[in-house]
Amino acid sequence: MPCGAGGAAEGARAAHEGILRRQSARESAARTYARALPIVPVRARGLTIEGADGRRYLDCLSGAGTLALGHNHPVVLEAIRKVLDSGAPLHVLDLATPVKDAFTTELFRTLPPRFAERARIQFCGPAGTDAVEAAFKLVRAATGRSGLLAFTGAYHGMTAGALEASGGATDVRVARLPYPQDYRCPFGVGGERGAELAARWTESVLDDTKSGVPLPAGMILEPVQGEGGVIPAPDDWTRRMREITAARDIPLIADEVQTGVGRTGAFWAVEHSGITPDVMVLSKAIGGSLPLAVVVYRDDLDVWQPGAHAGTFRGNQLAMAAGTATLAYVRENGLADRAATVGARMLSELRSLAAEFPVIGDVRGRGLMIGLECVDPEASPSTPADAPRPAVTDGPRPAVPDGPHPASPELAAAVQRECLRRGLIVELGGRRASVVRLLPPLTISDEQTTAVLDRLADAVRAVAREGLRPGRDATRGTDRPG
Repeated sequence: MPCGAGGAAEGARAAHEGILRRQSARESAARTYARALPIVPVRARGLTIEGADGRRYLDCLSGAGTLALGHNHPVVLEAIRKVLDSGAPLHVLDLATPVKDAFTTELFRTLPPRFAERARIQFCGPAGTDAVEAAFKLVRAATGRSGLLAFTGAYHGMTAGALEASGGATDVRVARLPYPQDYRCPFGVGGERGAELAARWTESVLDDTKSGVPLPAGMILEPVQGEGGVIPAPDDWTRRMREITAARDIPLIADEVQTGVGRTGAFWAVEHSGITPDVMVLSKAIGGSLPLAVVVYRDDLDVWQPGAHAGTFRGNQLAMAAGTATLAYVRENGLADRAATVGARMLSELRSLAAEFPVIGDVRGRGLMIGLECVDPEASPSTPADAPRPAVTDGPRPAVPDGPHPASPELAAAVQRECLRRGLIVELGGRRASVVRLLPPLTISDEQTTAVLDRLADAVRAVAREGLRPGRDATRGTDRPG
């Protein structure tokens, strides 16, 4: 290596380390991603991120699902430049503008038709949790009731009301219901039987006059629990929740903050079950990488008085332009179908990997929302499941007769570190941070899919072969180009 190149590389590494050191000294102890991913992004395109130290990574975090088209997609950049060059105001509160009109028109075009024909939209603060809060205020105002129904393992945001509805909250005023899953079924059976028991429990809570749960203002559910561990809701169970809530005049809120815009293999995840919710909470990908959040709801719920819900930054023109471009590109190029195809391939190959390495207890997901639950294969499994089912090609794997092994957040963290060493960015989630999550952009190519799978498989092999080495430096090692 020429001396000049060596000096430049040394300078880049020093700059990288200095930025990380200053971040650690200055920023809140609440920072999260920066702890597990000690990188300093300086350039990005599509699936690839380049750090300040010159290393390149394949990004399967995608802004926690925000980047449907990956980083800096040309159609998004062009939409933003067009607004900047037009002289249009960038801050407009809730005034009508051509940019907003284009966004709402395109958004309504993508919504389930039966929902869209009676829909109203409220622009909220720029984060998904703001839209969740707005949805709660809306159904409470419309019904005159105050209680809410939510599900174990849920995640709806970090503001006070959203946290109350999230699975990790304490001291809540929300009734918590069982969310069906196969691998760790709350009733120990999984499959259709487990989902049926979860539905019956919900009916019992609502209809038993001594349950302590009065008729609520609404029910909020995620069609796929993301932060809860990438757990797809069974379609039949989702339809049962719609029937249960409709029969009791309980507004059903679908949280599509992370599942929306093609992520799960349908434009909106509720389309898998065919239900029509009363309210949809949308954020992340609808802003085309920029902050934007809305709540869309059935018109007869629109009982708010002027100013009943507001926000200074609800008129983000750049985000609306970027969002319009993203929504149209996903729709016109069939990227939801593409997500279903690529996701099915990834699930199949990862399940083969799990069959080889027992540190992976379960592989599950829908579309390009995929999770691998890491377990301690040497620990005793939990109570045996009563009803093993035949293998499936999509969604969660059937529960195993011997029951699942204990979750291993340590092994999941080790897999994440080994992935980063190999130039692959993944997220952790699940009840105990034991699920390695993949949220690649919908534009991922077949070649890039192979590279992601290869690097992840290599990381799992390394962890299975070498065991946990907590002090290992995740930022050193192979520097593969994206």
